[in-house]
Amino acid sequence: MSYQDDIKALTQLREAMGSNWASIRPENAARLRAQNRFKTGLDIAKYTAKIMREDMAAYDADTAQYTQSLGCWHGFIGQQKLISIKKHFGTTKRRYLYLSGWMVAALRSEFGPLPDQSMHEKTSVAGLIEELYTFLRQADAWELNHLFRALEEAKAAGDAAKVAELEAQIDNHETHVVPIIADIDAGFGNAEATYLLAKKMIEAGACCIQIENQVSDEKQCGHQDGKVTVPHEDFLAKINAVRYAFLELGVDDGVIVARTDSLGAGLTQKIAVTKEPGDLGDQYNAFLDGDEITSASDIDNGDVVIKQNGKLVKVKRLASGLYQFKPGTGEDRVVLDCITSLQNGADLLWIETEKPHVGQIAGMVNRIRQVVPDAKLVYNNSPSFNWTLNFRQQVFDAWEAEGKDVGAYDRANLMSAEYDATELGRLADEWTQNFQRDAAREAGIFHHLITLPTYHTAALSTDNLAKGYFGDEGMLAYVAGVQRREIREGIATVKHQDMAGSNIGDDHKEFFHGDAALKAGGKDNTMNQF
Repeated sequence: MSYQDDIKALTQLREAMGSNWASIRPENAARLRAQNRFKTGLDIAKYTAKIMREDMAAYDADTAQYTQSLGCWHGFIGQQKLISIKKHFGTTKRRYLYLSGWMVAALRSEFGPLPDQSMHEKTSVAGLIEELYTFLRQADAWELNHLFRALEEAKAAGDAAKVAELEAQIDNHETHVVPIIADIDAGFGNAEATYLLAKKMIEAGACCIQIENQVSDEKQCGHQDGKVTVPHEDFLAKINAVRYAFLELGVDDGVIVARTDSLGAGLTQKIAVTKEPGDLGDQYNAFLDGDEITSASDIDNGDVVIKQNGKLVKVKRLASGLYQFKPGTGEDRVVLDCITSLQNGADLLWIETEKPHVGQIAGMVNRIRQVVPDAKLVYNNSPSFNWTLNFRQQVFDAWEAEGKDVGAYDRANLMSAEYDATELGRLADEWTQNFQRDAAREAGIFHHLITLPTYHTAALSTDNLAKGYFGDEGMLAYVAGVQRREIREGIATVKHQDMAGSNIGDDHKEFFHGDAALKAGGKDNTMNQF
């Protein structure tokens, strides 16, 4: 319904209610409706799930249509990302937000900063989703409020052409509300716990939930050691739990990302249940490391023996009670994990790797696509990687394989600034710049995200400000390094009162109080200096 259609409907409603509603102005009510398009988190989840499904189909048709997101840990951070995207690119299309469990643990827990080990309060994840969408909806209200103010001015000036132009902008306004890929870690417990938390996340607005195949009570960050995976049966139960949560709440096209940490995980907590040779449990157990035995005398107290490839094998069990996988089986386990997940309810994959290498990722994805041709990935462009060193070493290795002289470079010391302006340094930067495009085309990556960007940018910008402000620059550090740049680069937060809703509040006061409204945005408001 257009703005004018809403005004007509509300005018009829006011007339029907008689004199009791005489002070209600239909234009104001229509304006409030336009500035609050989404009424509930489920409205958002249904809206964004449709967007994500359309984007997945577009990527299948053209791999250049990949999607991107940045991780965020506060509603304001997410809001500013989307405002910046609309400012610089004119549209939010194919740009999402990522909600990182790592950042929730490190920055949102009431226990204080925690490692990424699922020790933080599980409900804080759903709480952050709700907060992010609150700020994105406020960004809609803020942007539309400026359009409505301009519309009132055009009406007062009698500028019919400008009125028509602004009403068209209002009717065709593109929301800042975009899909959020939300990290549920390993489900925070058993399948029932996963189901209950997934419902909270979906009710808060999540259309896409990412779940990993680690053990909940042993969960580690994907780029740390000590990761422990679960048998496929356990993981698939949690995928089912998430799907049932989506279906129960009416988000029929909700998206599930199945993450495998098997590439860097050498341990499992359980031996899989198997009923016949070649079934899923048998395939999982085939990767367990152990020693063949020939008699009962080879078995000591506490040893566990399984039948593996027709032989009795005493599996290697650590003092922790965990079982060890055979070295070098990580990629094979990843491929089995991914195929199994896609065949049993998952929509997208996430393969956690130890480096950003298109060839490595493509090698695994090509094997998966032999069974599931439309397999697609969400990929973590992680700050845990040393991107500069990795790509310089990749260029070095490629040159060396080609027979090119690399004698001028020290492979172990390629991070050094002395290589920044070299041919190798420039080519490595070019490979980094093209990584997402190349990986989308060659390695099946539908969505590229950076998990922790604002954690690092906040630290870097704060360090620069503190160094100058508490040093010789004093107040100039803030004025030149922050405010002057905000003004000249058109950053809306320079008018922080407006960004926080001051003008919206003033307009509401006028709606509610009429001429008696006491507004904050008058001539003495210092925001007028900008």
